[in-house]
Amino acid sequence: MSALGGLWAVVVNWNGGELNLACLASLAAQGLDLGHVVFVDNASRDGSREAVRAAHPAVVVVENAANLGFGEAANQGAELALARGADAVIYVNNDLVFETGCLARLVDYLAAHPRVGVVGPRVLDGHDPTRVWCAGGRLDHRQNLSKLVGLGERDGPRFRANGPVDYVPGCALVVRREVLERTGGYDAEFFAYMEDVDLCLRVRAAGWEVHLVGEVAALHKSSSSTGGGYNARRKYMMGVNTVRFLRKHGGARAWLGFWLYDVLPLPLLWLAGLANGARAPWRRRRAASARASPARASRRPTRPAEPRRRRAAQGASAHVAVSPARP
Repeated sequence: MSALGGLWAVVVNWNGGELNLACLASLAAQGLDLGHVVFVDNASRDGSREAVRAAHPAVVVVENAANLGFGEAANQGAELALARGADAVIYVNNDLVFETGCLARLVDYLAAHPRVGVVGPRVLDGHDPTRVWCAGGRLDHRQNLSKLVGLGERDGPRFRANGPVDYVPGCALVVRREVLERTGGYDAEFFAYMEDVDLCLRVRAAGWEVHLVGEVAALHKSSSSTGGGYNARRKYMMGVNTVRFLRKHGGARAWLGFWLYDVLPLPLLWLAGLANGARAPWRRRRAASARASPARASRRPTRPAEPRRRRAAQGASAHVAVSPARP
C-alpha cells in the first residue's frame, strides 16, 4: 500500500455548498483518482449534490433520502469503498483541503508501520493557517471528555512530530481495511461528534495504534455542518454524544469529570451571562417596539403555532449513482 491506488476517500455532505468543490479539487490535486471518492449526501437542499455531479462526474454519489448523520453516512461510503477493493479509507470533511503531498505521506506511513491502524495529519485552522486546529486529540476526562491538542495555538515544530495519540479527528482520518473489517467503522448511534473518539478508542482496544503524522497538514473550516463555530446546535449534539460515549466507555473518573467540568458549571455560566447583560439587547428592542406602536402591538393577532417537522426515520432508503466504468 505504497501508492494512492489502494486509497479511497469518503466525503459526507449536508448542504455544504461550494466547500464540496474545493475539497474534491484538493483530493484530485493530491493525485487521488476521483473514481475512488464516495460522496455521500444526506438529503441536501442547497444544490450541492447536483453541483458535485456536474463538476466531477467520476465521483461515486450516494444520495440519502434523509439526514442520517455523519457516522451512518460515513459507514455507507466505507462499505462501498471496501466492496470495490480499497486497502484504506480516508474520511474527509467537506470543509477540508490538503497541503501538497499529504495523502501520499499518510499512505506511506501506514505501509511503514504495520501495527498502526489509524493515522491523521496535523490540522490547521482554515481561516487562519498560522494557527493549529488539532495536532491529534487527548482523552482527558475534562470538558467534553477530550481535548484537541494545540487548538488555537500558533503552528510550530512541536506540533509537527509523528507518533501515537489517543485519537485523530474524523475530519481527516485514514483507517486500514483490516481495522474497518474488525471494528465495523463508526458507531452510527453517534449522529455527529465523538464518533471519531469512539472509533479510535475501539481501534486501540483491538491492539492497533493510532498515530498523528504531524509533518503533513490539512486545513479545516471547522463545524461547517452545524453552522460554524460553537453554536447551540453543536453544543447540543456534543452534550448528547458525550453522555452516549460515557455510557459506552466511561468509568467513575470519566463520569466525575463530566459532572465537574460540563454539568455543574452551567448555572454559573448562565448567571455570568445575565451579569454581563446578555439579555439587555433583547429587552431594549422589546421596549423600543412597545413605545413605537403600542396600539398596533395590542391589535396584533395571535398566529397559530406551526407544526413541528419530524425527522425522517434512520432507515431511509439511499440511491447510489455510479459513474460509468472506465478502462
